Amino acid sequence: MGFERACVLADVPQDAPLAVTLAGVDLAVARQGEEVFALQDQCSHAAVPLSEGEVVDCTVECWLHGSTFDLRTGKPTVLPATEPVATFPVEVRGDDVYIDPTRTLNGVTPS
Repeated sequence: MGFERACVLADVPQDAPLAVTLAGVDLAVARQGEEVFALQDQCSHAAVPLSEGEVVDCTVECWLHGSTFDLRTGKPTVLPATEPVATFPVEVRGDDVYIDPTRTLNGVTPS
């Protein structure tokens, strides 16, 4: 399958993820500066959407219990979450964001 167009870059705010579904995979697309990241849109601790959280210092915070996940690696950086979330390859092509929902960068299988 490979990369699919996920959204327009301008639709991804700097301080909050954007929820996108590609190939049946729910994703949270986030920006930090000029970089764009994609991770599974589900906290590994409480199964709530990460796209409803905030982006700060290259992490996304789960709004329910305050766990944060590194946008680059998917690893939790603040408890109570202890398991990483899947991260996905992203390409920015012009004004569009493309994501490959069929392979993860960190080896975590999306739930």
